[in-house]
Amino acid sequence: MKCPFCFKFETKVIDSRDTSDMQIRRRRECLTCNKRFTTYERIETSPLVIIKRNGTKEQYSKEKILSGVQKACNKRPITNDVINSLLDDIESEIRAKGLQEVPSSLLGELVIEKLKEIDKVAYLRFTSVYKDFKDIKSFEKELSKLKVKEMV
Repeated sequence: MKCPFCFKFETKVIDSRDTSDMQIRRRRECLTCNKRFTTYERIETSPLVIIKRNGTKEQYSKEKILSGVQKACNKRPITNDVINSLLDDIESEIRAKGLQEVPSSLLGELVIEKLKEIDKVAYLRFTSVYKDFKDIKSFEKELSKLKVKEMV
């Protein structure tokens, strides 16, 4: 590792810690100038590919999912940290399954499942768009399912 102060390559690791988002934080010390600095290492993973309903494929975009979730959570008491954690959990679940190509339906169902745990209104908003409710009956049906589960 190259020292950012004297640009020499002789450094040693003093401390290593895992961070929450699959990174390793390393505290280093330069053996030449004795200054300390921090580096972050991220595990390089292969990109995920989403298979859309019509069969086309596109690269996984966390920003695209973030946009949809933020719209569903608009004016709800949900912090950005909670939303980012939700997205990290979803990506971790997909990677844990060992999938390189992910059907968009699986991705949508994971988002719905996580939103249901966090906020019922955000869940209904996202579900109504994702499942493309055509009328009030569809919305009422989903709402009644939610009520039944809440009573149990």
